[in-house]
Amino acid sequence: MTGLRQLKKQQVHDAISTAAITLFLERGFDEVSVAEVAAAAGVSKPTLFKYFASKEDLVLHRISDHHEESARVVRHRGQDEDPLTALHRHFLEGLRRRDPVTGLNDHPTVLAYHRMIFSTPGLAARLVHHTTKDEEALAEALREVTDDLTARLVAAQTLAVQRVLARENWARLTRGESADEVYPSAVAAADHAFGLLPRPGRTERGGAHERGAAPHGTTPRDAED
Repeated sequence: MTGLRQLKKQQVHDAISTAAITLFLERGFDEVSVAEVAAAAGVSKPTLFKYFASKEDLVLHRISDHHEESARVVRHRGQDEDPLTALHRHFLEGLRRRDPVTGLNDHPTVLAYHRMIFSTPGLAARLVHHTTKDEEALAEALREVTDDLTARLVAAQTLAVQRVLARENWARLTRGESADEVYPSAVAAADHAFGLLPRPGRTERGGAHERGAAPHGTTPRDAED
C-alpha cells in the first residue's frame, strides 16, 4: 500500500511539473499563474502547494537532484584523491554526458529552460539562494581537510568556477554552436579554471595555514630561514 501511495504522489508531482514547465516555456514564467498550472495538471491549487512550496519551485525543482552535489563528490571521493581533483573530474564527467548543469546540452527544451531562468529575475534570485546552500554544504565538507576560512573561500571559488563555465557553455550554444563543437574547448576551459583554484590541505589543529605554508607576510624562503 505504501508503495502504491508513493507511486501516486510521484505521478501527481510529475504531472504538475510537466504542466508548469510546458506553460512557462510557451508563454513565459511571469505570464502564467499558479492557478493555471493547477488546472492544466488537473489538481487544486492547495494540492499544488503541497508538492511545490512556491511558483519558483515549479521550475527550479528540476535542478534539485544537484542540490549539495559538490559536497557529496568531496565526501565520496577516492581515498587518495584531493577534493579539487574530485570536483574537476566530476565536472568533466558532466561535460562528457552532456549534463544540463554544465551548460553543455543543446536540446532545444534545455536551452529554453536555462534562458527562462537567466532572464527571469525571480528565478535568478531563487537560484542564488540554492547556490548559497550548496556553497555552505561544500564548505562543511571541505572543513574535514582544512580550516574554516579556507574551506569557505575554496567553496565559494569552486562554485563560481562551475557557474561561469556553465554560463559560457550555454551562451555559446545559444549563439548556434553545437554541444559537440563546444565540447573540446569546454574541457580545456574547465582544466584551466580548476587549475587556478587553490588545493586545500589539512591544517594543524587550531592553525590557519596549510602544512608547510609560509605565514602571512613572508615568502617560502623567509619561512625556511
